[in-house]
Amino acid sequence: MTDAVAAQQRAELHKTIWSIADDLRGSVDGWDFKQYVLGMLFYRFISENLTEYLNADEGEGFDYASLADEDAEVGRESTVKEKGYFILPSELFCNVRKEALDKKHDEDLNEVLERAFKNIEGSAAGTDSEDDLKGLFADFDVNSPKLGSTVKERNKKLKSLMDKIGSMDLGTRFQDNGIDAFGDAYEYLMTMYASNAGKSGGEFFTPQYVSTLLTKIALAGRTSVNKVYDPCCGSGSLLLNTAKQIGAENVRTGFFGQEINLTTYNLCRINMFLHDINFDKFDIALGDTLKKPAHWDDEPFAMIVSNPPYSIKWEGKNDPLNINDPRFSPAGVLAPPSKADLAFTMHMLSWLSSDGTAAIVEFPGVLYRGGAEQKIRKYLVENNFVDTVIQLPENLFFGTSIATCIIVLKRSKAASDVLFIDASKEFVHVGNQNNLSDENIEKIYRTHMDRAEVEHFSKLVSNDDIIGNDVNLSVSSYVEKEDTREKVDIKELNAEIEKIVAREQELREKIDAIVADLEGGAR
Repeated sequence: MTDAVAAQQRAELHKTIWSIADDLRGSVDGWDFKQYVLGMLFYRFISENLTEYLNADEGEGFDYASLADEDAEVGRESTVKEKGYFILPSELFCNVRKEALDKKHDEDLNEVLERAFKNIEGSAAGTDSEDDLKGLFADFDVNSPKLGSTVKERNKKLKSLMDKIGSMDLGTRFQDNGIDAFGDAYEYLMTMYASNAGKSGGEFFTPQYVSTLLTKIALAGRTSVNKVYDPCCGSGSLLLNTAKQIGAENVRTGFFGQEINLTTYNLCRINMFLHDINFDKFDIALGDTLKKPAHWDDEPFAMIVSNPPYSIKWEGKNDPLNINDPRFSPAGVLAPPSKADLAFTMHMLSWLSSDGTAAIVEFPGVLYRGGAEQKIRKYLVENNFVDTVIQLPENLFFGTSIATCIIVLKRSKAASDVLFIDASKEFVHVGNQNNLSDENIEKIYRTHMDRAEVEHFSKLVSNDDIIGNDVNLSVSSYVEKEDTREKVDIKELNAEIEKIVAREQELREKIDAIVADLEGGAR
């Protein structure tokens, strides 16, 4: 399929999503309503995904959606083992939607959906996929007053939502699409809502252009990896960008992440399913990574990508166990309790494999702040773990206009230096946001990979020089800004001034002569 056709599919998809949001948000705030749009989109996806899987398995002429529930029960156990969940034919999205449009559920659509969601999650109980399915519909409250003050109003809203999601042209077969339709729909929804929701949206959604840059850097030219990890995975956009870059099949063991926010944790797992990542290929945990990391048995990781929360509080020295934690203890000092940035950095370094790469978005203060953070930076530089520091443009992220940076860590470096890249001017302006274009991304990535020095853009600095400069890692301390002021030729300017002064003197003399003549005539 050509790029033009794919672009047209994507444009139509986005137009439909916007129409859904515009028609249905009404009494429900847009940011809250995303849970219903995404939840219904997810319900449709897993229904169609399962149906296609079973139809392909049974062969031509078989239609799982037309099967009686009692006949379908025969394959429940094997289906759950392979797909991670099971849906009765009567509870498939298409069949519930058809009955709703036939007005069979005007009074009880909320109950029908609630039962279907409960049964889908319950189908995984006691199996390997239980943790991956549990609570996925928790934020889809079919009885919420936000949908209407009466059951009738709520069912009317649910019916409209279901019909509009069902009318979206996502292809009759997933592989027939020129785009990753469900995944693209998810990303468009998150971008749309995050841009309108400020911090509440931006804090867990990393824009795709930033994700692409981080992923390319962390892949370090590889076409396959064993595992990819994000300790603050939000809705999973960074993890899944790896699948977009090299194909999910080339992430051999799978995608690992941890998220502290329950709603966001659910969104991340939904995102995995919507991008057709099966339950056995991802392990997303709920919890505080700094306090209770979930993947001790899975580290080290050769690829780590992350956009941790900026300068949040953590226990730090207030918990005496932290200084002996093998993740934090090597630096001999803990990140301050008021700023956890470098605690996350130390955690990722600890879990990075000897041949791995970690690409981390950081708050700019970590590059130059003193105290404990300066000591941690000294540990990182002295041990030659800092590979590259990249200054990003301002206003790239939803909810904040600050100019963030990227720190690239490696455990095995040949040279004892750090590459500094000033990419603060590498952006295109789109709406009220700055974006990284493909050209911007390629320029930054290629400079990083080649470790090239480019005047006014990049500079290699020895570790010793950095330590001698108070371990300051600010890009502006090493990459000289281009002087864009108009250059002035002093000799030429002085000659011009002399001409002006001479001309001025000449005019004065003429004026004096005229005045003298006038005064003589007056006498």
